[in-house]
Amino acid sequence: MNEFKKKDNLWCSDANSYGELIRNIGFILETGKKQAVSAVNQAMVRTYWEIGKYIVEYEQAGNAKAEYGSETLKRLSRDLTDRYGNGFGMSNINKMRKLYSTYPILQTVSAKLSWSHYVELLKIEDPLERSFYLKECEQENWGVRELRRQMKSMLFQRLALSKDKTEVIRLSTEGQVIEKAEDILKDPYVFEFIGLPELPVYKEGDLENALINNLSQFLLELGKGFTYVGRQQKINIGGRIYKVDLVFYHRILKCFVLIDLKRGEVQHEDIGQMNLYLNYFREEMNTEGDTEPIGIVLGAYEDKLMVKYATQNISNQLFVSRYQFYLPDKEQFEQEVRRFWGGE
Repeated sequence: MNEFKKKDNLWCSDANSYGELIRNIGFILETGKKQAVSAVNQAMVRTYWEIGKYIVEYEQAGNAKAEYGSETLKRLSRDLTDRYGNGFGMSNINKMRKLYSTYPILQTVSAKLSWSHYVELLKIEDPLERSFYLKECEQENWGVRELRRQMKSMLFQRLALSKDKTEVIRLSTEGQVIEKAEDILKDPYVFEFIGLPELPVYKEGDLENALINNLSQFLLELGKGFTYVGRQQKINIGGRIYKVDLVFYHRILKCFVLIDLKRGEVQHEDIGQMNLYLNYFREEMNTEGDTEPIGIVLGAYEDKLMVKYATQNISNQLFVSRYQFYLPDKEQFEQEVRRFWGGE
C-alpha cells in the first residue's frame, strides 16, 4: 500500500512539473512571438522611412511638397509594383514620403509604433496634436484600434480646452501628465461605444450596465491610471443605505474616484449627495497612503451657473461634467478650441 502511495505522489509531482514545463514553454513562445512582431514592425517602419528619404531627396530633388499625383510618383509606383509586388500603390508611396517629410530625423521615429500606427498619425496635420497621440501610444501601449478611437473622439482637443497654450505644448511633448484631480477630467466624456441612442427613454441603470459591459472601452475613455473597483457600492450612514454608482481607484493619484451617473440634467441634490459620499470615503474607506477621494457627477446636461453655486465652498474634490453618445463634430470642436484660445 505504501508503495502505491509513493508512486501516486511521484506521479503527481511529475504531473505538476510537466504542467510547469508547458507553461514555461508557452510563456517563452508568446514572448518570442511578440519580440518577432516588434522586430518586423521596426524594420518595416525604418525601411519605409528610408524609401521616403530616397523619394524626397533623389526622385523629387528634395521637394517635400511635390504633388501627390506627380508623374514621378506614378511611374515609381508602377515600377516598384512590377518588381516587388503589392505594397507600392500611390497611396502607400505618398505615405512613405510623408513619413520622412514629417520625421526627417530617424531617431524621432518611435521603435514602439507600427507602420499602421504611423498611417493614422500622418493623417493629423497639427504637429502638437500628432505629437500628443504618438506619446500616448508609446506610454499607454495603444493598439491601432485604440488610437483611431481616441483620434475620432478628439481626445487631444477635449483635454486642450481646459489648458492654456503653455500647458498644451507640454501635453503634446509629454502626453497626458496626471498630477492633480483636474488632470483626469474631460468635458464631455464620449460614450459612443455603448450603443444607447441619443435621446430615448432609458434608465440610469441601463447606462451603467452598458458602460460596465464595455468596461475596456470605458476605461480607455476615462484615461490612464483608472482601476475598476465595483458598481452600486453600498455605504451605511446612520442605518441608511446609499449606493455609489461606480467606484474606481486611481493608481497615479492614489485615491478613490466615485462616479454618479445622471440620465438628464445634473441637479444640486446630486452634487450634495456626491459630497456626502466623498466625506464617507475619506473617513471610512481611505487607508494609509490614500489621498483625498475624487467625485465626478456625470449628466447629459448641466447648468453651469447652478453648478458654480452648488459647488462653491465645497472643500472636497467634486466635479460635474457631461457625457454624450456620439463622436464630436471635428470642425465644430476645433472652432470651440480656437475661440477658447483666442479669448486669452
